Amino acid sequence: MDPRTTSGRPPIHREIRELVLRLAKENPTWGHRRIQGELIGPDYPVGVATVWRILHRAGVDPAPRRANATWRTFLSAQASGLLACDFFTVNTVFLQRIYVFFVVEHATRHVHVLRVTKHPTAAWVTQQTRNLLMDLDERGHRFRFLIRDRDAKFTASFDAAFTGAGIDVVRTPPQAPQANAIAERWVGTTRRECTDRLLIVSERHLTSVLDSYAQHFNTHRPHRSLGQRPPDSPPAAAPTSGSTVRRTRILGALINEYRNAA
Repeated sequence: MDPRTTSGRPPIHREIRELVLRLAKENPTWGHRRIQGELIGPDYPVGVATVWRILHRAGVDPAPRRANATWRTFLSAQASGLLACDFFTVNTVFLQRIYVFFVVEHATRHVHVLRVTKHPTAAWVTQQTRNLLMDLDERGHRFRFLIRDRDAKFTASFDAAFTGAGIDVVRTPPQAPQANAIAERWVGTTRRECTDRLLIVSERHLTSVLDSYAQHFNTHRPHRSLGQRPPDSPPAAAPTSGSTVRRTRILGALINEYRNAA
């Protein structure tokens, strides 16, 4: 007998193994038979038992357990149709508390600062919601879900305004701010870069400050999740031999923006 001859199953090609694991990750509802069937199309003949062994050895759960939708999976799958809203507060130099109501588009990170008020009543919140929906409709944006927490300021009339526009309201779990992470992140960024570094004197002053900051945030500030581009990414001016980088001061040079200028 040739000593080089071996018995048993031939080794599984690395390409096949990686492809099986990729399909299982990208399609959590697919079992080993469904994955094996999908591989036939691209001409990767592999047995059902082989697919099962690859998944089992990699510690991949069976499809019913993998298919249990997690909050992260939901957010990733629905990002293009998701809105998130929340409030945060700013204290003035006169120790008055002002509430800021805002909405963030998940996919683009575009933020809408709706209004500020010292008294966020249910009627006020609902009216700001209607104004936002009219603006989104005029811009041709279509959204499917709104994420909100369980704050008492979000009443039945608030939810009804969104459901009437075909947007389902999804409430986050109790005491789980990470479930509305995009909105929470914007609050933290705004505090660090803007409101915590200014002395706010009134609602009018805060409105002006947040309008300027939201404009900077939407049109200039880079975002890692967007490849270091801003939400409303304008065409970048290519540098030329005679161009210089010029600074634009925002909020009295609290924030600086840099652009190419001829």
